[in-house]
Amino acid sequence: MPPPASNTAVASLRPRTATRNSATSLRDLMREEQKRSFLRMVSHELRTPLNSIIGFSEIISRELYGPLNEPKYREHAEIIRDSGLKMLKLVNQVLEIARLEGDAADLDLRPEPAAIAVQEAINALREELETHGVEVEIEAAEPLMVMADSRALHSILLNLLQNAINYSPPESTVTVRVRQRAGSVAIEVEDHGESVAAADLPRLLRPFEQGENALTRRCEGAGLGLPIVRLLCRAMHGTFRLRTGARGGLLAIVSLPAAEPEAA
Repeated sequence: MPPPASNTAVASLRPRTATRNSATSLRDLMREEQKRSFLRMVSHELRTPLNSIIGFSEIISRELYGPLNEPKYREHAEIIRDSGLKMLKLVNQVLEIARLEGDAADLDLRPEPAAIAVQEAINALREELETHGVEVEIEAAEPLMVMADSRALHSILLNLLQNAINYSPPESTVTVRVRQRAGSVAIEVEDHGESVAAADLPRLLRPFEQGENALTRRCEGAGLGLPIVRLLCRAMHGTFRLRTGARGGLLAIVSLPAAEPEAA
């Protein structure tokens, strides 16, 4: 019968395992840093020329250096500017998706007042609301605080409100509710546009998904707004759900952790 393995022999295997784990961790850290470096590089290389296109076309369209003899030039400059803005928005959304899916987003979670964040997002979209003839109604019984990154929360609310505005009929109202839940705060955004079939709802959460429903085809866009909301909610330890509204339209529900009273 062979002698039993000594404790010394078993112990001698442990440093190798620890070394392998350390090497794996180092490789993971290097891959994460490579992701961040790549995203920083792509962000700079794409945004810089787009900002130039937008800026110079803005100068031409406003005739800041003197009048243009041919009005068509101003019209074409406005088209260039608008196209540049749309492209910049798409680039920002694609980079945001890449950061969030690669766990490369740097978020600073702090207590944020939910109702105030909603109002700030509405103020930022005032021009779009007037253009579409849509109003926003806020239902918030009490001041509630959420643990969130302020920029991420603003992005979530902008995306949800823009989506609701785009698919709301003129002279209609988008309703935003802020409600207390067990350990969380729910922010609901409901429009009264066309009904969305339950089978189409999961597709709206996938990037670049273009379904047959009118919701995914009637307005411009690459279908990235709602997927970004879902990923941002996940990154902040929250959830995001879509439902068909009680009176048709879409009901979007964001749930984020409530801030502790002492933290607020």
